Order: sequence, then structure tokens, then C-alpha cells
Amino acid sequence: ALNHALDLGITYIDTCDSYGKNGESQLWIGKVLKARGRTGLWLASKVGARKYDEFMRILELSLKRLQVDQVDLLHIHALMGPEDLAAVSAKGGAYEAAVKAKEQKMARFIGVSCHAYPEVLKTALERHEFDCTQMALNAAMRAQVQDAKPSFETVALPVALRKKMGVTAMKIFAADVLVGQAAPEKLIRYSMSLPVAATVIGMPKVEHIEHNVAVAKAFQPLPPDEMKRLSTELRSEEHTSELQSLRHL
Repeated sequence: ALNHALDLGITYIDTCDSYGKNGESQLWIGKVLKARGRTGLWLASKVGARKYDEFMRILELSLKRLQVDQVDLLHIHALMGPEDLAAVSAKGGAYEAAVKAKEQKMARFIGVSCHAYPEVLKTALERHEFDCTQMALNAAMRAQVQDAKPSFETVALPVALRKKMGVTAMKIFAADVLVGQAAPEKLIRYSMSLPVAATVIGMPKVEHIEHNVAVAKAFQPLPPDEMKRLSTELRSEEHTSELQSLRHL
């Protein structure tokens, strides 16, 4: 599946030490990279540990599994609430480790990912010197904008853009919550129409790869009124409850 995706033109590879049992995701990616090289590819990985020593240990293991000396982008994985940000920011914490990893050229760039805490991510981006960030940006979450609730689009994304950071959109389908609620190509186009550098699109079935790649290659931004209309259609108490559950994914 990975080779097929790369053959079709995918260039952004997203992984993490916790993806798959015993680092299977990184092991598979490492085998593919060794076989075909990584020229033209962007390799992003993440580390979820919050303590310096554990962070560095996991990063070294990840590089070994990926069979590389350096990743293009290293994210502090899945920023949660204020207490978690405090742990990340503390002396001897994950941010200090990420900076050291960049200094030691284990990563070209560093960032932070966040699934469901826009205001916490905003604070993190303001407080620290990240190069990139990855956040949940999808049509259903725009409904929070319309309802005057904190949203990554209105709270965290503007900070990233002001600081000229690279932005990657994730949770395009909201962990499949939105599957069947709107056409997949519309959901993809919505997130790609935002001011982002790339989108990470989940592909749980091999047959999804060609469809998603085709949508991306034929990409045309959605008009603002269509983006608004799509998000309005997805707004409901049921969806809001399901989206809130993403905090635990």
C-alpha cells in the first residue's frame, strides 16, 4: 500500500512510534525507504514522551526503525490540556528534547500536533519556537467557528500563520466520524482549501488510495460560501458529541 501511494505521487509520510504494534508503522516505512530511497519525500514522525530522556530514547529507536539518521520533521505528539503543556514546557521536558534533537540534526524541523485543544495549542505556538504544527482541521469543526466556540481555525491557525510556520491538517474525516455524512472529496477539498502546506488523510482501505490521490491531483479550492454551507450541513448535537470523543484518540 505504501509503495503504491508513493508510486501515485504521495510525498508526505506521517508516522509515530506508537503507530502499530511494536513500532510496525516505522518498521514498514523503513523497509520501503531503504528499498527505494527517500529523494523527494518528506518524512515526519512524532514522539509522545514528555520527559527528556524518554523522548530522546524513543527518537533514537524511531530513527533505527526508519533506517535513517534524520527525519524531516519531528512533532511532539498529541498535545492535550494545560497540564500537559506545562509538562512539555518544563525544564527537562519534551520541548527541550525536541530542540536538542534539531541541534543534533536528528530532525531538520520540529513541531507539535494537537487533536482537540485549540486554546492550548495556541499558547504552545506563542510560547515556543516551533517550525511546524499539525492540527485537526475539518469541515465539521468549522461549525464551532459559527457557534462562537474555540476552533483551531480561529484560535491556533492564525498564530501559526503569523509566525510563518508550516501547517499540516489532520482528522480530515474526524477519525471516520464524517464518513457517510458528506462526500469524501468535499471533505478533502475543504481541508486543502485552508492555508495549509499539506493534509494527512487517513486511508484505512487500500482502494481509498487511488481515489484520494485523484482528488488531490485535481484539487480546486472550495469557494468560501461552499465551505460555509458544508460545515453548516454537518452541524448537529450528534456530530458535536462524536467530535468531542476525538480528545481521547
